Amino acid sequence: MREIAIVQLGPDEGERLKEVRLRALQESPDAFGSSYAREVGFSAEDWAERLKNPDSRWWVATSDGLGDVGLVCMLLEETGAHLLSMWVAPEARGRGLASRLVDRSVEWARSSGAEQVQLWAVDRNHAARALYGAKGFTPSGKVMALPSNPALMETNYVLSLLFRQARKEDVPAIVSMLADDPLGATREGAPDDTRYLMAFDRIEANPYDELIVAEQEGEVVGTMQLTYLAGLSRLGAERCQIEAVRVAASTRGQGLGGKMIQWAVDRARARGCAVVQLTSDKSRADAHRFYAALGFTASHEGYKLSLT
Repeated sequence: MREIAIVQLGPDEGERLKEVRLRALQESPDAFGSSYAREVGFSAEDWAERLKNPDSRWWVATSDGLGDVGLVCMLLEETGAHLLSMWVAPEARGRGLASRLVDRSVEWARSSGAEQVQLWAVDRNHAARALYGAKGFTPSGKVMALPSNPALMETNYVLSLLFRQARKEDVPAIVSMLADDPLGATREGAPDDTRYLMAFDRIEANPYDELIVAEQEGEVVGTMQLTYLAGLSRLGAERCQIEAVRVAASTRGQGLGGKMIQWAVDRARARGCAVVQLTSDKSRADAHRFYAALGFTASHEGYKLSLT
């Protein structure tokens, strides 16, 4: 079996980019927003300009025997990074090349400081949607007609490079953040207490619960729990409950908390939730101002009864 490498195209390889890109547009015309008819007329300067853009990188999957059989581009934008032009030739499919192309481009986006990656995938392209789902991309709720073929619909997917699902090895760091304030210090225990791991297992097994962490440079620096609640109110609409929002002391004051809540709101909106709700202890005046600045209103009085 031939070994296939993932290679970044250099600024003087416009002709190589042209060849593989035009083949992709011919072979899979309904996978791209652009078309062969549009790009076949591009000049050599047009292709070179794509490779000279400092905010983008292009990679090909290539081998000595097969030539260039895959392509992907990552473009940095104000809102993050945009994965574009993904394609694998028919003779090279089924060998994990698309996965490797995604990984390489996402790795570069992360190293460039992007906090999220977005892409568009045609709804009937089930293989692509399965791949992106396996990589952690989730629908953002945005849909539109494919520009090159308005008869087809495509969906926007987003991968956060800052937030992810918590793993069991994150539990001690999460517990430490829960305990790192006057209220938490009175109710939390040792981070290695097995009861925390038992609770984690229950959360992980429940499709209506998400324990989320924020990670920067390999360190867990934030956490929150999202719970999706079913109810008959609002015509049976689902609502998202945000709980246990914490930011590590070393990261406070840098805007991470606001990013966490906005990410949670966007996730709830994409899921179709009608309401996002949360509670905050009456003693947390700073938290109240924080949530109000994000658009939350203090619309209810909350009551709790401690059973321990």
